[in-house]
This record gives sequence, C-alpha cells and structure tokens, in this order.
Amino acid sequence: MDNWSSAPQRAKLRANAPVIGILIVLGLLLMLRGRIWMETAATRVQLGGATAARWLIGFGLSLGQLFLPLLGLAAITEALGLTGLIGRRGAEIVNVIPAAGFAFFAALWLGARLFPRSEQVDPPLDVPFERRREGRLYAGLTGLVLATSDITRQFADTFDLQSGTRGVLTLGLVVAGALLLMRISRILRAPKPVSGQSEQIGEDSLEETRLQSRATLFIRRLLVLIAISGVTAALIGYARASEAMIFPALLSLEVFGFLLILQRLLFEFYVLLTGNREGGRDSLVPVLTGVVLFVLSLPAFGLIWGARWTDLTEIWTRFTEGFSIGSTRISPSDFLTFVVVFAIGFGITRALQSTLKTTVLPKTKLDVGGRNAMVAGVGYLGIFLAAVIAITSAGIDLSSLAIVAGALSVGIGFGLQNIVSNFVSGIILLVERPISEGDWIEVGGQQGFVRDISVRSTRIETFDRTDVIVPNADLVSGTVTNFTRGNTVGRMIATVGVAYGTDTRRVEAILLELAGQHPMVLANPEPQVLFMGFGADSLDFEIRCILREVTWKMVVLSELNHGIAARFAQEGIEIPFAQRDVWLRNPEALRSADEQQKPPQTGAPTAVQDSSAEGGAQGSDDAAGGEGETT
Repeated sequence: MDNWSSAPQRAKLRANAPVIGILIVLGLLLMLRGRIWMETAATRVQLGGATAARWLIGFGLSLGQLFLPLLGLAAITEALGLTGLIGRRGAEIVNVIPAAGFAFFAALWLGARLFPRSEQVDPPLDVPFERRREGRLYAGLTGLVLATSDITRQFADTFDLQSGTRGVLTLGLVVAGALLLMRISRILRAPKPVSGQSEQIGEDSLEETRLQSRATLFIRRLLVLIAISGVTAALIGYARASEAMIFPALLSLEVFGFLLILQRLLFEFYVLLTGNREGGRDSLVPVLTGVVLFVLSLPAFGLIWGARWTDLTEIWTRFTEGFSIGSTRISPSDFLTFVVVFAIGFGITRALQSTLKTTVLPKTKLDVGGRNAMVAGVGYLGIFLAAVIAITSAGIDLSSLAIVAGALSVGIGFGLQNIVSNFVSGIILLVERPISEGDWIEVGGQQGFVRDISVRSTRIETFDRTDVIVPNADLVSGTVTNFTRGNTVGRMIATVGVAYGTDTRRVEAILLELAGQHPMVLANPEPQVLFMGFGADSLDFEIRCILREVTWKMVVLSELNHGIAARFAQEGIEIPFAQRDVWLRNPEALRSADEQQKPPQTGAPTAVQDSSAEGGAQGSDDAAGGEGETT
C-alpha cells in the first residue's frame, strides 16, 4: 500500500503498463497453451512410427512442455517486478517463484513422459494404460506440493515466522505429500503376468522380472514407511523432521523418473547408431548405462537429503586422490585414462580386423584358415599393444610390482599350467595351421568339422550336430587325422563278398564298371578292385577309389552299395550270409514238458507220434537258403 500511495511509483506503473500487459498476456499464453501445443506435436511425431529417430525428435519437442511455461512464468515474474508495488519482502517471495514453477512444470513433463497419453507410445515404466492418467495426475500434484512448499518456506523465512506457525502452514502440505507417496506406491505395483506369459519368456528374462519385482516392492514399502513416519512426526510437533522426510522423498521420485527417461534417451541413441532394437534390449549397454547414471546421480540424491556441498567436495577430493600400491598411486583419473585409451585401441584393432577380413584378405591367395589365423593374430597383437599404451598413458608405474608379480607368476604358473599350455598350443595352431576352420578331422575318437579355433580350445562340430570342445594341447601333442588338409580329395574303400563258386573275374569287371560310372569317383587314378581272400562265408573283394570330395564318402558308399545289390541280383550273383544249423538233443524231454503245460482237451488224441530220429533231430534246410531255425 505504501508503494501505491507514492506518486512516483504510480507514474512508473502507468509508464510500464503496456509492457506489463504484454508480458502478462504472453506469460499466460505460454503457461496455459504452450504445454498442450508441444505435447501434441511430440505425440504426433512418435505416433508416426516406432523408430529411434522419431522418439528422439519427439523427446526434443517434449522439452517445450517444460521451457515454454517457464518462459511464461518468467515473463509474469518480470511483469510483477515492473509494477514496483511488491516491495522488498514481496520481491524475495517473487524471486522464488521461477524455482517453484520449475518444480511444478518439471513434474508435469515427467508425468507426460513416464505415463504418455497415447497407448501406442511405449513408456519407460511398465504401467497399464488405464493407470497412466492416474500417474500423470499424481505427478502434477507432486510438483504442486513441492512448488508450494518452496514458496511457503520462503514466506516463513521472509517474515521470520515461529516454528509453531510454520508447522501449521506446512502441515497440510506434509499430509498431502504423504498421501501422494502412498498413492504413487500403488502405481509402482508390478502388473500380474498374463496367463501363459511365463512359458513364452526365457529363464533369464523371468529372473530379471523377479528381480525388478523385488526392487519395486522394496521401493513401495519404503515410500509407505516414509509417508507414515512423516505424518506422525508432523502431528507430534516435529515439523522440520516431517518436512525433511516427505519433501525430499517426493523430489527423489522426480529425480528417479528423470533417470529413467535419460536412460531411455541413451538407449534410443544406441538403437539409432546400431539399428538393432531387439538386440539392444538384450545387450549389456542398457544395464551399464543405468548403473553409470545411478552413480552420477548420487551427489544429487545427497543434496536432496541434506548433504552439504562441502561434504560432497571433501568426498570427491578423497576419491580423486586414489589409492596406493607400494610406491605407485592409482587415481580415478589414471583409471579413466587407461579405460579410454584401451577402448580406443580396442576399437581400432577391431576395425583393422574387420577391414582385413572383408576387404584385404579376400583379394589374396590365402585360404580361409590362413585368413582367420592372420585376423586372430592381428587381434591378439592389437589388444596387447592397446594394453601397453593404455598403461603408459595412464602413468602407472609397474616396476614396483615386479617382485609381487614374480611371486604371483610362480603360483599362477603351477595353478594355471594347463591353461597356459592350451594358450601356447592355440598360438601354435594359428601359426603353423595343421588344422583350419572347415577341416574334417578325427581326434580322440571324435570326428567332425573344425568350426572355431580360439586361444584355449577348438570347437569341433560332429556329424550328430553336437559341439565337442577339444583343448588345444591335445591337438598339438596328440595324434590328429585331417581328412581334408590341403584338398578335399580322399580315398574310399567299399567291401563286398560273393558266394563260393562265383566267377571272380566277372565280379571284378562288374565292380570296376559300377565304380567308374559314379560321378564323384575320379577317373585318374582309376578305381581298383582287389580280390582280398577267401573268407569263412564268402569270397571277399574291395573297391578302392579316389573321390573328388571326400566329405561325400558315406553318400557315395551308400549309392555304390545300392548299385551293387541291384546289379548282382540282375546277374544272378549271390551275396552270401552266415548260416548256422541248430541241433536239438533229447527232443522228447522238450515235448513232455510241453505236454504237461498244455491243458487236456476233450476228444483230442492222447498219443503223439515221434517223428524224430534216434538220438536227436536236425532242423536244417540248406536248400531253402537257411529258412529253418537259424541264429
């Protein structure tokens, strides 16, 4: 009133009236309509397609929901200052309005991002669509409570109110904040899985879901505990204690929501760079990003819950000093330098390997095994050089650790001698290349194709499509049969027997003809048929021929056997098989036992005629080709 009664102040007000009016109108327009405009634009962009680029553009537009209302609030605050009527105390209260407005509009923006209006927009929080409206409402009320608490606190400090009066002013805000904490805890309740969903997801995803459910349950219980404790403290007269619990909890929820949005932002950047959304969800990048963001947010949470800047700076100073190992001091900056330099060297190594594998080596005359060996060698050398350069760049002096490293190397040598042996053997395999990827080998009674040669072991895929992991030391020190080393030409041997009395020269001619007609059999050298000898039941022959592709050995053998069976049947050549005559001694004993087991039949003859010869019976039928009792 004193300012209004002053003529110079009224003159100043009249002079600034047009500017004040424009600022107020502009401020109200930005505060009331700016959020709606930007939210509509962001939603339309994101509804155009579920791509990383659209999500990032929508995120950028959504920031207007925060900054446009703040600009409007700043315009109104400036208009109040231009009136010259608010006075010194009023100016102190007005100056806190932008910060309070930021808390309110930031909460509205967080609510819109965490609980989007459109069902087609994927939210950072797994909240059912029917509860998103409730989430936006609670987010806005949280911002309103925090903004009002800031203004109330400034009002109490400006007018130097007593603690009792201050407690009365903030009691309603404390109760409202406690109710919001309890309602928000209900929204954070994990949704029940749909029937049959547990069968569709894997064990890893199910375990991750259980872990998230346990973390959510802990947060919900903590929020309820803070709400009850805060209201209880306010009712018994501890106003400042209640404020120190309720308002920091609400502000921590806002920071937590911002971290979720920031993690989603970094994930969309990752998807934009890699183009693999499904692979990005299962990769380690989102997890590491969340951990890094949480660690970086710890100072913010500390300030919210009452920590001072001096405490944080002291902790940071002690952290940056690092730790000492002997006379060597390793600080976080040294470690960060090591990680950055090693990551750069590792990336360059991988890029060089990719260039060699896809561009340079295919134009050379090296085989696939030689290319893989060279690429692996470049990888080992690059990683070793990257580690050495990173240690040197970080300024880590390892000379003082030489004695300790020497002592440890002895123990490690005894404990890891098998691993070291396999590692050295792996280097030998990559350099000498007695086997290469794709070779058909036999080692330790296992046959299969070499699929991968790593530092410690070699993976062999058997013909049963199972993987056999063979230590490299076994390949270097043991006996290994490589069927395709150098080329895929190999010999096949097929055995066949014919009945005694068959013309052997005729059999030889037929077998030579059949072997020579097969397309996989080389004409030079010519196939051979060898009469191997007189067997117990047959005349034994072998077909020995060279195949142009030894990996087709079993297929060629099967087709050749089919041809032999058909041709021999056409030519009347018998392929014999073992026959055995079975003699029954004392058949009357067997017959009497059989008669005792059979029930008597009315009208059936009781006499049995013995048709067997004395001393036994011979059950053979050689003329019928062994169709009697044979084994």
